[in-house]
Amino acid sequence: MSRFRLSRRAMLRGAGAIAIALPWLEIMGPERPARAQPAPARRFLAVYTPGGTLIDRWRPTGTETSFTLGPILAPLAPVQDRLLVVDGLDMKSARGEQHQSGIIAWLTGTDQMTTSTGYARGPSIDQVIASRISAGQKAKASVQLAVRWGTGKSHGLMSPMNIVNFEDTAPYSPIPPRLDPVETFTELFGTLNPGASNDAALRLARKRSILDFVDRRYAAVSARLGAADKQKIDQHLTKIREIEQSLGSTPAATSACRAPTRVDTSDYNPNAGLDSDDTGSIADSSTDAAIPKVGKLMTDMLVMALACDITAVGTLQWSDTEAKHTLPWLNLTEHHHFYQEMGGFRPAECELIYTWYSEQHLYLLQEMAKVDMGGHSLLDESVVFFGSEISDPPTHRKTDMPFLLAGGGGGLRTGRWVRYPSLPHNNLLVSILNLFGDPRTTFGLREYCTGPLTNLT
Repeated sequence: MSRFRLSRRAMLRGAGAIAIALPWLEIMGPERPARAQPAPARRFLAVYTPGGTLIDRWRPTGTETSFTLGPILAPLAPVQDRLLVVDGLDMKSARGEQHQSGIIAWLTGTDQMTTSTGYARGPSIDQVIASRISAGQKAKASVQLAVRWGTGKSHGLMSPMNIVNFEDTAPYSPIPPRLDPVETFTELFGTLNPGASNDAALRLARKRSILDFVDRRYAAVSARLGAADKQKIDQHLTKIREIEQSLGSTPAATSACRAPTRVDTSDYNPNAGLDSDDTGSIADSSTDAAIPKVGKLMTDMLVMALACDITAVGTLQWSDTEAKHTLPWLNLTEHHHFYQEMGGFRPAECELIYTWYSEQHLYLLQEMAKVDMGGHSLLDESVVFFGSEISDPPTHRKTDMPFLLAGGGGGLRTGRWVRYPSLPHNNLLVSILNLFGDPRTTFGLREYCTGPLTNLT
């Protein structure tokens, strides 16, 4: 009769995505020193900004671990240790219309279909991740938000010019973002209150019942162990019970789960795109002026949707590929696309815009870092992916794409500038999936993926 043995990587899995590692037991054989396998990332955010960048003003200088951020990324210096600057990737899967193929390929790694729909041939990674860690486990499988969306030729309607999210199952239908900050706030946080029966309390009760379930699974294993191992596993059970008791004594409405501060957005028309024209000559000055405060509110709602366990996956689009809206808070009276190419390439104005977006990225990451998820921050357990549809505004080039990762989920090693020799960006997409425990080695169109990137974890 063979002896019962356990792998040193053995885990007991409970409901949903709950998995708890066993302590070291003699039954696992000789203990060998090894680097601990990082836990899969638990939250994912994708943030899109239009129009690429000025790569020479974006790119850091220095070495992998000792570098200075370029002028465009300089606002992110306070969180440089939480960043992974990913340099040298080419969006080789972006085949189709100049801007449309880029926004489609960014999260899908597929080219643009040539049929009448003109969308992606496969799912976006956010939806693949949502199917793994969020769908059926959270109130919302994912949350997609956008600011000043549907400008120019799309006239406020869903179009290959403005969609980044595609469903995880064929026919990989496009998913439009939520645009109205008031409706979004009500849907996500309208029922969240400090009462004993609120959503947070229900989520807490579910966590406690899951701990009880895993506890019983431990007991089943314990019955087959020797005396020394039983003592160790009993100590482990005791620690789990202490955690459960501490959950029971914690108020449901903690700093990790609270409704964001509402702001007056009556001067912002989320459907302003419906009144747009092809050239961007029709401006909505009130709505454009409100973009910074609406973007901040959308950011706050995404952070709290993650912190409150409403969802584990989110996307924020700062406009669409046309970005035919003005930026009056930067004293820029023309729309963004005008400065990219329509009015002749204006690098000084473009740099001002891209630097402002870096300031918004800083706010997002700092807010995530503030959220205490129980001994670690929301940012620690998350992966945040920042990207665009092109790299160079006047040429629409898609080499040397300006990609950033942030957070610590899945063992992501940040505080680094990592350069690659013109590898396909699909390699980054499959690497992000690997951070969430997805074991696949390719993603998107196979001809544009050579395998996961090295040196991310």
